[in-house]
Amino acid sequence: MAYTEEIRNAAKGLYLKRWLPREIAQELGLNSARVVYQWVEKYSWDALLSDEQLEDAIARRVQLLLAREKKTPAELDELDRLIGQHVRLKKDLVQLREKELALKEREAALAAGVPADEWPEPNGRRGKRGGGQAKGGKGKKGKQRKNDIGELLPEDFEGWLGTLFGYQLRCREAKNDPAIPRTRNILKSRQIGMTYYFAGEALEDAVITGGNQIFLSATRAQAEVFRSYIINIAREFLGVELSGNPIILSNGAELHFLSTNSNSAQSRSGNVYIDEYFWIPGFTKLSNVASAMATQSRWRKTYFSTPSAKSHPGYGFWTGADWKDGKDSRKDIEFPTLADYQDGGRVCPDRQWRYAITVEDAVASGCNLIDVDELRDEYADEVFRNLFMCEFVDDEASVFKFNQLEGCGVDTAQWEDFDPRAARPFGTREVWLGYDPSRTRDNATLVVLAPPLVAGEPFRVLEKHHWRGLNFQHHVAEIAKLFKRYRVTYIGVDITGIGAGVFDLIKTKYPREAHAIHYSVESKNRLVLKMIDVVEAGRISWDRLYKDIPLAFMAIKRTTTGSGNAMTFKAGRDATTGHADAFFAIAHAVINEPLDHSNQRTSTWAIQA
Repeated sequence: MAYTEEIRNAAKGLYLKRWLPREIAQELGLNSARVVYQWVEKYSWDALLSDEQLEDAIARRVQLLLAREKKTPAELDELDRLIGQHVRLKKDLVQLREKELALKEREAALAAGVPADEWPEPNGRRGKRGGGQAKGGKGKKGKQRKNDIGELLPEDFEGWLGTLFGYQLRCREAKNDPAIPRTRNILKSRQIGMTYYFAGEALEDAVITGGNQIFLSATRAQAEVFRSYIINIAREFLGVELSGNPIILSNGAELHFLSTNSNSAQSRSGNVYIDEYFWIPGFTKLSNVASAMATQSRWRKTYFSTPSAKSHPGYGFWTGADWKDGKDSRKDIEFPTLADYQDGGRVCPDRQWRYAITVEDAVASGCNLIDVDELRDEYADEVFRNLFMCEFVDDEASVFKFNQLEGCGVDTAQWEDFDPRAARPFGTREVWLGYDPSRTRDNATLVVLAPPLVAGEPFRVLEKHHWRGLNFQHHVAEIAKLFKRYRVTYIGVDITGIGAGVFDLIKTKYPREAHAIHYSVESKNRLVLKMIDVVEAGRISWDRLYKDIPLAFMAIKRTTTGSGNAMTFKAGRDATTGHADAFFAIAHAVINEPLDHSNQRTSTWAIQA
């Protein structure tokens, strides 16, 4: 089969981003991965990667996998192996440099006439720990104790410290500076490794001081990310195997990994880390709990998050408005600016140390894993500023308010009837699909939606897919895979642009399920009004990790028609605010329910296998 130059260039771009040939073939709808291997050899794509160090290549692949919201077991296994290999490369590099330094010192000692028995050791260990005996009790006779960290010293963390970038080291400096308050508040870009850093920081503190460490995250899955990082750092850098949940070290330190709905959170005491707090419902209550756990002055509180909306309760906590509220003596006290926070952080009047790290700041501080120009091309401007430049969304003019939408985000691990890794994730229950093509960009969004089965049950977004490229046959192939995994009874397709080609093929394959959505002022108003009804009634939920969904909803704003005679809604469906695609994909599925849903459907249909 002959492929167009457009498809080949798309494959080249993905290959240079460290996608695997089989992943490229699946993404672009190719017959097999063999054609990708042929292109690599024919057009010498490997030569374009020759200048990239192996360490950087692994780091890029790790970054790619970390960014995937729903990882398969194979991807999780690959991620663990890549992290292990990456860490070993870091350790080898450090040891090589130490050995080179020791050899140079031996040469200098020989030239200076120093006796041989006083020469530095040439093994790169420089005499530490009895000539390089393994850490954590390895190599000792007898059985090693569980989570034994008895032989670890502060210098054992030097290898891990060597992997950190400037902005991560700045957070460490703030922790160790007695002049800086014990509360740190950090606003950050996505995907710059702050969870990795704070996991290592907490492990170091637990080992050296014996202090307890408590991690609070929006979901149980996110809390487990902290635990995974800590176990990997201990294994690769310290030579210690950790286990348990909580992890209890041999010196008595306890490391607890809790979601915000954990009933046991209030009974703990120690250093507290609150991850992605701008996306946690009920933040005020959570902050009070965190403060109670760190009541004693020896404990630290660390809040860090990407921004959400100005209407989130955490916004006043970040700006200092909550501290000023109700006290006249504080109203005229000024706080530093965002630019001040970016410049190394600032101590604020409310005894918090605030620090802001944009993606540009991260790159300038040594992070070589991110291409900022590529991110600008991939994301709409408003989304880019929110996700990567530490700007909050102002939802004042939006139809949907953030305080309504944050309640829709849930921990999907509580959905007992849904297993995303199963061959049939939702069993025999019906699902609806919504497909939305971008009007001006080369991407499309599709959602898998579970409709309510009984009164009171919400719609549930089971899966969300985002596809790049104009190959509508690839989109259809991906949709066909969903038909095999789920019992699909409806798919709504916007037939604008690429959507027309997708609908023609879908209609041929699935004539009963496929429904075309023709856009007009009336049909768009109907979609938005239906979603207003669903959201205000609390009848929809999605995974809290889908942070782009609330942004998409908040892109919907009221306006008037061109004549000015009627109200309508404008949606960010252009190159500037294209992130509304996720909203419309969901709306295209939900609209299968009548506006008046009070009368239950009297019948359903299914195809018997």
